[in-house]
Amino acid sequence: MLLRIILAVVIAGVSSLLLMPVLIKYLHKWHFGQSIRLDGPKSHLKKQGTPIMGGIGFILITLIVTLILTPKSFMDPEFLIVILAFIGYGLIGFWDDFLVVIKHNNDGLKPKFKLLLQSILAIIFFLVYIQFEPTEVIIPFTHIIVNFGWFYAVLVFVMFTGETNAVNFADGMDGLCSGLMCFALVPYVLFAYKAGNQGVAVLLSSLIGALIGYLYYNKYPAKVMMGDTGSLALGGILAASAMVLKQELSLLIIGGVFLAEMLSVVIQVGYFKLSHGKRVFRMAPLHHHFELGGMKETTVVRRFWLVGALLSVIGIFMGMMA
Repeated sequence: MLLRIILAVVIAGVSSLLLMPVLIKYLHKWHFGQSIRLDGPKSHLKKQGTPIMGGIGFILITLIVTLILTPKSFMDPEFLIVILAFIGYGLIGFWDDFLVVIKHNNDGLKPKFKLLLQSILAIIFFLVYIQFEPTEVIIPFTHIIVNFGWFYAVLVFVMFTGETNAVNFADGMDGLCSGLMCFALVPYVLFAYKAGNQGVAVLLSSLIGALIGYLYYNKYPAKVMMGDTGSLALGGILAASAMVLKQELSLLIIGGVFLAEMLSVVIQVGYFKLSHGKRVFRMAPLHHHFELGGMKETTVVRRFWLVGALLSVIGIFMGMMA
């Protein structure tokens, strides 16, 4: 299994480095460009027109490399949940991005309809998963196992809808989301390896490699952005991996930066409404708060990466000691 994991990272990484320029070329040709919100940081206005939907590239590369290296895994129900979450949420993001592109503004899917689609997928994955796995949750740093019963449905719902939106909020600076995801996926590769789940281990390793290749073109100044196609797919696969590997609670730590990004938006919007126009942060999501405070975009990204890396290390200890 270890050899396949290494091959997955290398093959997907090289493929992404070589093929991403081709995708960028066609995204330019088709005028699939980014629309920048006018009320955002002024420094981001120059990003207007940067190709979006770059997530298509690392999604397809991940799927192809995984199929080549571990074709028999496609018969495993746990693996299928993870890969279908990756594809399913990616398709929701693609629909949203496509509407943004053809309208030439940020008006994609209506937020409530988008949340409905995310919720439907979460419910489907829960109903399928409980057919062959118990609704038990392992408490981190202990060997205690708690049966959540039907409350597990609430946990899964929050994991999928929360994580997909949280990752989406983090995709607001060049290289931020893709770099954070590389760190966040490593613990789940180790958890899958420990559990003997070759399919999930290879799938996540392929994704790490594809993201590293993508990051070369997504780092500042970005030549391509993943769009909701990429960010929702990444959130979906992270939540699904945590579920099937029985590491649900570790997601709170490993995905801590994503969680902070989402909470900053919730707090900002809630306080704005309650206080009739006052704000807690200069701007939400959180990365914009630091940027408007005078910190360079690249500095914010590097510091968020550092926090993400530290949280991933903590998450590894949590998972391995469970």
